[in-house]
Amino acid sequence: MTKTFIAISLFFLFFACKEENKESTKQPLTVADTIPTTPKKEVPFVWDGANIYFLLTDRFNNGNPDNDVNFERTDSTGVLRGFMGGDIAGITQKVNEGYFTDLGVNAIWFTPVVEQIHGATDESTGNTYGYHGYWAKDWTALDPNFGTKKELETLVKTAHAQGIRVLMDVVLNHTGPVTDSDPVWPSEWVRTNPTCQFTTYENTTACTLVDNLPDILTESDAPVELPDALLAKWKEEGRLSNELDELQLFFERTGYPRAPRFYIIKWLADYVNDFGIDGFRVDTVKHADEKAWAELYKEASHAFETWKKRNPDSVLDDNVFFMVGEVYNYGISGGREFDFGDKKVDFFDYGFHSLINFELKQDAQKPYDEIFAKYNTLLHTKLKDKSVLNYLTSHDDGAPFDKERKDPIRAANVLLLTPGASQIYYGDETARSLTIEGTQGDATLRSFMNWDELDSVPELKKVHEHWKKLGKFRSDHPAVGAGRHKRLAKKPYVFSRTYVDGDFKDKVVVGLELPKGKKSLWVKGFFGDGTKLFDTYSQTPVVVQNGKVVLDNEYDITLLELAQ
Repeated sequence: MTKTFIAISLFFLFFACKEENKESTKQPLTVADTIPTTPKKEVPFVWDGANIYFLLTDRFNNGNPDNDVNFERTDSTGVLRGFMGGDIAGITQKVNEGYFTDLGVNAIWFTPVVEQIHGATDESTGNTYGYHGYWAKDWTALDPNFGTKKELETLVKTAHAQGIRVLMDVVLNHTGPVTDSDPVWPSEWVRTNPTCQFTTYENTTACTLVDNLPDILTESDAPVELPDALLAKWKEEGRLSNELDELQLFFERTGYPRAPRFYIIKWLADYVNDFGIDGFRVDTVKHADEKAWAELYKEASHAFETWKKRNPDSVLDDNVFFMVGEVYNYGISGGREFDFGDKKVDFFDYGFHSLINFELKQDAQKPYDEIFAKYNTLLHTKLKDKSVLNYLTSHDDGAPFDKERKDPIRAANVLLLTPGASQIYYGDETARSLTIEGTQGDATLRSFMNWDELDSVPELKKVHEHWKKLGKFRSDHPAVGAGRHKRLAKKPYVFSRTYVDGDFKDKVVVGLELPKGKKSLWVKGFFGDGTKLFDTYSQTPVVVQNGKVVLDNEYDITLLELAQ
């Protein structure tokens, strides 16, 4: 390097610094400038405190308009009962845009994407297509309305690159309805009657969930042949030999009989083996023989570990395969068992680490600490080493919390701060309407995501910002969902959460229903005097003095973490 080059370099460096100093004299330091810039410690992902975003694939975002119409699905339908264009590519697009990361989401659950029945059902509500994904025709293929396997692979890789896990929604207990385009599966595979009555174990499991929804004989161990219609389909698509060879290898490896459930278990586990899916959300759990779920978990876990060995550079951590089940009307107060009336079943013993909790929507009106203390106690006693997935709205719950979307701020506070994992239903964070004119039944819960409103309605932007702040805090701190809860002060209401796992320790303090303006929060006994904290909600650094933290802002909430 010459002396002349060095001199020129120093001149430009001096000039740049001088200009930077001129700029700094124009702009006074803000609170944000005083925030510590030390990188935060690496936060482990914990399923027990996960922030899961649940969306209907067809109703979230249309990333590829070219796949909107397939299989001549052009008949008119009832309101919100046809395909609307949302797809896998649309989910990936929002991952790339940082939408989920900004919301603190660390796992995405989307409705099933396997190939759906081609025809529409003729119901009293009007024609209905399988836009929701729960009417499988072929478990081995993706429905082109949702996308391709290559697009699914891209979604998983893109999500994983941002530290976001992927949950596939899977159905094992029934096929899609019978239509003119979709014949019934053979009687060795399914039952078509009676319709479930839901009063005993038998008339909840050995029956069809509703009329014209053929029920897989999940309790049967009798070997069956593949349906002729499926074989003909595979042959036409040029993959008959490959599918048969794979099945042969599967049954040779496992020793399972060729009973209906084992075919489907193999087909579902393939998505884990091929793409590194992190977990399953399992549909209609109480409507199948429970041993089928343990078998599904065993094979999905085997596939997950196989994928990890093949893709060591893509493994996120040492978490095992995760399964959460939808046992309709299960509530956390019931502990581990679900009561069928004449029989109790502990589904946690059959591969499930977590069950969806149908109870929070009723608890949500109670005082905050009553909710938090209840869930803290149950998760560390009756459900020790297991968890629940809390929700307030969903795709098939006609009596959600705050159906009119009058208090989305409280909904965020309850859902994202209650111990356990949280399930944000798409549009919770944007107050998407759940009362759509002209709809019947569940359709009113399934409108297209209200992106236009989010971009144009200032009040919704404020709601969205609140959800983002709480979601990010939850994602950054496993203590919020997976830690132990303790009330520190009654008024103003202040509580702590603590999570410890080996060398990792996480401690946070949250204040709710605080007075606007100057406020004093009691943290004595949890954070000692002189401890430097940071309120992530108002972006304010504070120091504990005399057992208290003092803030002066317009917010009625504070989210305190240790300053880095």
